Amino acid sequence: MGNYVSCTLAPPLMKNSKATRVIIPTGEVKQFREIIKAAELMLEHPTYFLVNSRSLHIGRRFSALAADEDLEFGNVYIFFPMRRLNSVVTAADMAVLFLAANSAANGEVEKNSDAEREVEIPRLSLEGVDSGFQYRLNCCRSRKPVLETITEEPARLR
Repeated sequence: MGNYVSCTLAPPLMKNSKATRVIIPTGEVKQFREIIKAAELMLEHPTYFLVNSRSLHIGRRFSALAADEDLEFGNVYIFFPMRRLNSVVTAADMAVLFLAANSAANGEVEKNSDAEREVEIPRLSLEGVDSGFQYRLNCCRSRKPVLETITEEPARLR
């Protein structure tokens, strides 16, 4: 009963809720101050899909946005490679989000001269995350038996 008031008085998660933030594959964080569809961003990065950061939970599958969905103000969206579409969210995926958040918090914001509605934040280096994830994959691979044909001897009658 007492939880209702505490839930409704919670401050917004982002200081600037009048913008949508998108972490693009190069590690940059872009802000959009106008309503934008997911399809517009997906056309710029065709081998990636877009995910709302609020839907990311370790151990659950990615829930990709439909192309016709509008990106909501105050949310953070992240691009992931298409090969990860049906896979499970890992801690390395969450590390990408936290590294981008830290770089944005430290943040020198640069205005992009090409488009007035975008604001770029410095690039993020994701090289360490990829190598650590690859190391875990190599260590945890299960043994694969060799598939050879079994030759049988004919049964002998007495």
